[in-house]
This record gives sequence, C-alpha cells and structure tokens, in this order.
Amino acid sequence: MKELESVELAPPLPDARAFTLAHTLGRLVGGVVYPRSFAAAQNALFFLARQGTKRFLGILYDAESSALRDLAGSERRVLLDGERLRLRLCPTCYDTAVALHRVLPFTKPRTTGLETSVGCGDRLGLATPGHVRAVRKARVVPFFAQQSIREMERTDRSPQDVIGDSTWGVFQEGWRGGYGADADHLKSEADVDRCLSAGFTFYTFDPREHVDNAAHTDDLATLRQKFAALPWDRLADDGAAMRERYMRTFSIAGGMSVAFDEEKLLRAAAKYGHALAHVAAMYRYLSSKMGERPFEVEVSVDETETTTSPEEHFFIACELKRLGVRWVSLAPRYVGRFEKGVDYIGDLDKLDAAVARHAAIARHCGPYKLSIHSGSDKFSVYPIVARHTRGMMHLKTAGTSYLEALRAVAILDPPFFREILDFAFAHYEEDKATYHVSADPARATRHQELADDDLPAVLDDFDNRQILHVTYGSVLAPQEEGGFRERLYDLLSGDEETYYRLLEKHFDRHLEVFRVKGD
Repeated sequence: MKELESVELAPPLPDARAFTLAHTLGRLVGGVVYPRSFAAAQNALFFLARQGTKRFLGILYDAESSALRDLAGSERRVLLDGERLRLRLCPTCYDTAVALHRVLPFTKPRTTGLETSVGCGDRLGLATPGHVRAVRKARVVPFFAQQSIREMERTDRSPQDVIGDSTWGVFQEGWRGGYGADADHLKSEADVDRCLSAGFTFYTFDPREHVDNAAHTDDLATLRQKFAALPWDRLADDGAAMRERYMRTFSIAGGMSVAFDEEKLLRAAAKYGHALAHVAAMYRYLSSKMGERPFEVEVSVDETETTTSPEEHFFIACELKRLGVRWVSLAPRYVGRFEKGVDYIGDLDKLDAAVARHAAIARHCGPYKLSIHSGSDKFSVYPIVARHTRGMMHLKTAGTSYLEALRAVAILDPPFFREILDFAFAHYEEDKATYHVSADPARATRHQELADDDLPAVLDDFDNRQILHVTYGSVLAPQEEGGFRERLYDLLSGDEETYYRLLEKHFDRHLEVFRVKGD
C-alpha cells in the first residue's frame, strides 16, 4: 500500500480513495470506518472505526516501529490490496488518545494566541464531529475541548474525558487546523490540579467569589474603608502608590480616554482588589506547575452581579500586568443580560458603545482578546463584537450543543423527549440556582399541546429552551439515580448523523460572521 510509505504526516487521502478504503476496511473489522479519519504517518495508516456504538482506533502497517509502541491493542494479519499486513485495533480511551497525540500531533490541543477563537462546549462528549463540520467553513480557531468544573461534576465527566472525547472527534473528522482545550471557570488550585494533568492548554480563572459587588454602589466613606483594608501585601502595593498611578486621565488610541477621580479609583479597587490578588496567586501556581509547557490564561469577571465599567476594565488590565500575569483574553461583565441559551436581552446601541470602549482598552493594555461568555445563541451580538475587536475575540458557547442533542431526541424518539421535558420542568427551580436565566414555566409551551412533528420547535421557545438548558445535570444522571443518561447516549450514538447535522446547521448560524468568503 502506498499509504504505508509515509514517515511524515501525509496529506489527507483523496475522497474516492478514502471512501473505497473505508468500505474495504469496514468489512475487515466488521463495522463502519470513518473515511475522513484516515491519516498516513510513521509507515502506518491510522483510522477510526465503530462496531455498534463502540469506537476503536485502527492501525494498518507492515513492520513494527517505535512510534506504535504505546498504542496497545489486539492484532491480526489481514490481506489488503494483495498485501499481507498487520491490523491493530486499540480502545479509544484517554491513554490511547495521549499516545495518538505523539504520533499525530494535529489531534493534540494547542495554544491559540490572539487568533479569533470559538469555544464549542460539549456536555455529552459527542458533539465534536458536528462542530468540526461547521468550523471548516469559518476563519476561527476552535476550542473543541471546553468544560467547566461545574459542568464536569454535573455530567459525571473528568478532565481526561473532555480531552479524550475531543481528540477522537477531531480524529474522526480529520480536522488538522488545530484546536484549543479550555479548562473553564477554575476557582481554586485544586481545580487547576485536576485539569493540568489531562492536557488542557487554556485556563479560565473565575474569581467571582472574591469580587465585592456591594462596592458597585457603596458611598465614598465605605469605599475608603474598603480601600484601606485591601490585601496590600498580596497585591505588592500600597494605597498611596496606587493613587499616584491612577489619579489622572489616560489617553487611548482612537480619541478615547479613561479618567479616574477618587471615587472611580476606590470603587474599582474595592470591587476587584481581592479578585486580582486571587488571580495573581492562581497564575503563579499554574505557571509553577506547567514549567516549560505552553499554556494560556483567560480572566473572567463576567459572572458577577454588576457591570464592568471601562475604568474598571482598564484598572483590572493594568493591575494584572503589574502583578506579572500574562493573559490572552478577558471577559468583563457587559451591559444588558447575557442569559443562558437565548439571544442578548438589552439595548444593542448601549452594548455597541460599551464594546467599542472595552475593545479599545484591550488593544491599548494588551493586546488581548475580548471574551464573550454565555455566548451561545447571541446572534445579535456577534457582528458588534467582531467589528469592534477587529477579530480579536473569543466566543464561548456551552449548553447550546446539548440543546441540539435534545432536538435530535425530539426527532428520533418523540415520547422520550416528552419524558425529558416533564422531568426538566420538575427540576427547574432547583437546577436554575447557579445560572442567569429568567424562564417562567407558566409561560412555557407544554408538550401535551403539540403533535410529534411539532416537538423540535419546543427548543426554539424562550422559556422551554432555558428550562431544558439548566436541567442538564439532572437529565444526565444515571438511570439508577432517576436520570436518562444511558437512554440518551444510546439514542444519539445509534443515529449520530442526525445530531451532527443539527449541530452543523446550528453552529453555521453562530459562525456566520466568521465565514470564509464565498461559502
């Protein structure tokens, strides 16, 4: 086989050859071979196959090489194209994924720098192939591995599961454009420890518990007291030095300026001082653990109770820089409401003006990317942020891919979807506690009013959408705990193309502003 002649990674196989070979190998392995997965390197041909709902890595080769040593599996001789070759079948576990990273580096997460990027959160670990199909049409670097500690706990997934699932999805679709891996909303050193050993490349620090939201409206006397009580030793600073640095007007490119008087400075410092000390400590800890390995950091203050003003953004950026923190993106709390699973709620003109100022500050103090959290389905926002940031942005989505999985359930098994919807209504009040949502079950459409063919449209209703969005943890509990985990996975794995098709269509809308010209 000519494909076994390549030591370095060869270009993807031509479509005709890939589909013919997939059909032939499918008969040999007794399953389905994904034609886009073929990759020739190290005098071997690698591919992904499936028997029923179980996937495995296939390796076709003639002579053993050191590159294959860590890829353990069962092996037999096969006759292909008149040649006697060796066929090895390996489990698609995390350890195999790590070994594959070494042989096929495009399957391994990487850092992304200031390139326009989009986080494609995947609560199920099944969505990457659908994400890839949409991303192929856009000018973005994707984060196919992205999940917060909170979501991992609610979905019973580990950091290794997140990296492994994205690896196999990238391999299945033959994506060679690179991707990031975001350990999202980390709050403690213990969170960092859980994620760094799995191979994440991007770490989002979430200091919301250290933000003093009351400082947003405190009177000046209270602000002076809070300012005096800041952890100056951890900030490597003192009040007099801070006053001297900030009590003036700063000119920003584009004719913009940021001006501090006493009240604005004390409000910014009181509100974010403890959070900055926490982020700096987290950064130093992560840096010491990573050593020479490349990594990137995002700072997120978006899940606070109050809006981040331009002056506060400027203060945060300048203080992070002074404290030695290096970051590639920052997520402020924007004006308006960025609720889960629905479009922006608020005045778009005010958002436009605010994003323009935040983007100018990011260029001046960095440059670094502006990050849009709770970015799922914010279709009215994407053009605004893309324009003002000039593409230096990171869009973060999460639960929207899970909602498309439920849309697939509504199409494939309407009675099952009705069960899930009733279950979600029953768990909404409890599960919504940690999310920004305003759904009212009294306004929601009940499935009893709908025919089976109309059920997918339930996912387009504001209230139903948010109710389903935040109850994923309860829905994905194992059957013995009252959830639907096994049934849901079995259904989606049994007809994966339906889910991929819905995901691709849905993410085409998310990525429209980043589409490659001519598509």
